[in-house]
Amino acid sequence: MERFFAFVGMVIVLLAVLAGVLLARTAMMPSRQVDPPPYTPVTFDAQRAAAHLAEAVRFKTLSHQDSAQFDPEPFEQFRAFLAERYPKAHAAMQREIVGGHSMLYTWPGGDPAAAPIILLAHYDVVPVEPGTEGDWAHPAFEGVIADGFVWGRGAIDFKCGVIAILEAVEALLAEGFQPRRTVHLAFGHDEEIGGLNGAARMAALLEERGVKAHFLLDEGAAVVEGVMPGIAGPVALVGLAEKGYLSLELVVEGKGGHSSTPPPQTNIGILATAVARLEKNQLRARLEGPVREMFAHAGPEMTFPMRLVMANMWLFQPLVKRQLTALPTTNAALRTTTATTIFQAGTKENVLPAHARAIVNFRILPGETADTVLEHARRVVNDSRVRIAPVNPDDINNPTPVARTDTPAYRALAMSLRQIYPDAIVAPALTLGGTDAKHYYGVAENIYRIQPMRFTQEDLHRIHGSNERLAIENLADGIRVYAQIIRNTAS
Repeated sequence: MERFFAFVGMVIVLLAVLAGVLLARTAMMPSRQVDPPPYTPVTFDAQRAAAHLAEAVRFKTLSHQDSAQFDPEPFEQFRAFLAERYPKAHAAMQREIVGGHSMLYTWPGGDPAAAPIILLAHYDVVPVEPGTEGDWAHPAFEGVIADGFVWGRGAIDFKCGVIAILEAVEALLAEGFQPRRTVHLAFGHDEEIGGLNGAARMAALLEERGVKAHFLLDEGAAVVEGVMPGIAGPVALVGLAEKGYLSLELVVEGKGGHSSTPPPQTNIGILATAVARLEKNQLRARLEGPVREMFAHAGPEMTFPMRLVMANMWLFQPLVKRQLTALPTTNAALRTTTATTIFQAGTKENVLPAHARAIVNFRILPGETADTVLEHARRVVNDSRVRIAPVNPDDINNPTPVARTDTPAYRALAMSLRQIYPDAIVAPALTLGGTDAKHYYGVAENIYRIQPMRFTQEDLHRIHGSNERLAIENLADGIRVYAQIIRNTAS
């Protein structure tokens, strides 16, 4: 009995020590938020800016996978529209047309030795899916302003970025601002199909000129609410990197024949087994890199229970990973995802197909590469009857390098965001989709990604879908952020 009480006493002591360690680490978790100084907001007409965005939406600057469908006229008209609506910006900056339709602006700084800053946006948009036109409250390309929103394709993705940046530049010029650092604006025309003729060529041109930027900012994340457990208010998520992209083709070829005398396993069965193995044996989840940094920055601002967890990841990491991988949206931030997107085989119900084909798309987590994913796929399938190869070797993107958060550029960006959104928590993140920024690593090490406007989850679901729209007040806040970014980094 004495031994039992001694054991119980020891357990109580150990639990007390553990509780003390957990509480102490939680109490010592420092805030990483920037305390912004007072500032004077830039002056502009928000309704006029909204009208400009509505006009921009009306140009059908569509990107199609089939280049034969490309219509250059709306792109030319859009460029002329920008020059007319933003005369001060076009007088102060040199504009070059690159790759046929992309626009590279240079706003010379007073100190040629200072590293420049680069702000990116794109003005091409995706088509409206045929058959969904009737789902729109207002036609996708009429640029309607109603109920406090600008409606139409590109209102969010990403003509609003072009308009907001130029509105900010126009307003700064009106108040007499002149940058110390040179400011480059790079507006791509083919981001929705990879940016190879636009962003890639502008990046190559800057690299040829020896440009080494202080930092670069592109779209990516946003200022959102309801996405971070333990934080009721908005969170401004700054993408430090973006995932890579690889599509693998799985092919099985063999004898066909009549369905009345099938082999033990048909070509479809062989391929289905291979796909099932890939879906069952996915690459492991990893709580590191930008996602780990996100929790480190957001954790100190969370409610106590979540703050306790974030401060003691050495103990709670398995639980956190289990919770995050249970949902598709958060699972994608922790691992290279595996998605079977095409499965083709068979032409007639009583004929065994001699050919079966599947496409599996992978979005690659930083720390892995297209080569390691291909090796993983071949090892998991482990069937010589299945041929596995990239669909298009030219359409492979490895994950980008991860930007640092301990830089003057990141701190200035965080300060700019908190000046406009004082109720927001600024935290790093991983950008799950692709952006034009991936082409610019030859000219900038510090590359960040955020669309600096406030969105709800409903807004985000409208991107590439029906009823895309942007609140006028959110456009105005975006203009203010871009103006502050230029003030805080280029002056």
